[in-house]
Amino acid sequence: MNSLLQVEIFGESHGPCIGVLIRNFPPGVKIDFRQVNAELARRKPGQSALTTARKEDDKPEFISGIFNGCTTGAPIVAIIQNKDADSSSYEKIRWTPRPGHADYPAHVRYHGFNDYRGGGMFSGRLTAGYVIAGALAKQMLKKEGIAIKAELAEVGGVKDTGKFSKVILAAKESGDSVDGVVRCTVSGAKAGIGDGREPLDGALAGAMFNIPGVKGIWFGDTKHRGSGNNDPYRMKNGKVITLTNHCGGILGGISTGMPIVFTVHVKPTSSIAREQKTINLKTMKDDVVLVGGRHDSCIAVRVPVIVESLAAIMILDNLLRQR
Repeated sequence: MNSLLQVEIFGESHGPCIGVLIRNFPPGVKIDFRQVNAELARRKPGQSALTTARKEDDKPEFISGIFNGCTTGAPIVAIIQNKDADSSSYEKIRWTPRPGHADYPAHVRYHGFNDYRGGGMFSGRLTAGYVIAGALAKQMLKKEGIAIKAELAEVGGVKDTGKFSKVILAAKESGDSVDGVVRCTVSGAKAGIGDGREPLDGALAGAMFNIPGVKGIWFGDTKHRGSGNNDPYRMKNGKVITLTNHCGGILGGISTGMPIVFTVHVKPTSSIAREQKTINLKTMKDDVVLVGGRHDSCIAVRVPVIVESLAAIMILDNLLRQR
């Protein structure tokens, strides 16, 4: 995929800091830093009994690319200090890879030199960088009349939002975790965004898999016959619309002008308070591991703002490339 707006996150969960590098962001955009902080606050840990107890301020420091409150056209670099990392529990399990985490494949891929503390560069903590980039992208998209909203739609198979907390806390009390489903809607996107050879839905899907724990994504509805799935066209106030939106606002990789709707499935948190079977990488024998530390019982709770952010980045990238 030929991206113009390039976003790269960096750092490690228990390192000095995490951050983001943004290339080719247009110059002259006045940045609302309060909005950036508000977006980060939606993702940061330690805000309720439903999330990890790790406390982080998540206050970004912009190193370059912004001067006098406006973007300069230079690469934008922002960092967030890691202030509450506790690596003690990870030393005990250094050689016993945690099931469900990237510990073992990362150990193989990087020949054992990877930072294993808190998942290192594979940690969901690094997604704060996407939220920073997404907050900037949202401010540009707002001028285009485009708004993005994601929300938790399902937890542990339960769709009643009033029961989400109960389901998550029950899992936590039993030393377990639950999955979640996040639904995202992009409103105001005009028809014609995307390309048949570089499909918009493909770009959005690829972006979502940058979120640790995401295992699937689908657009619109998927369980109809053709007679019920096709979206009939009509004219309304001089504008082309469809009477339904089963396609999720994208056909042939190009936006239709209807809301872009997609759903992301997030797996249960892999770190659970139960003994699990594993191996020992030193002895190369079977072993067990009990994961300590501080963890979310449902990581999907903090995912909506990350989904919005990555969607904003990809929508803006497509708009910039088509100008």
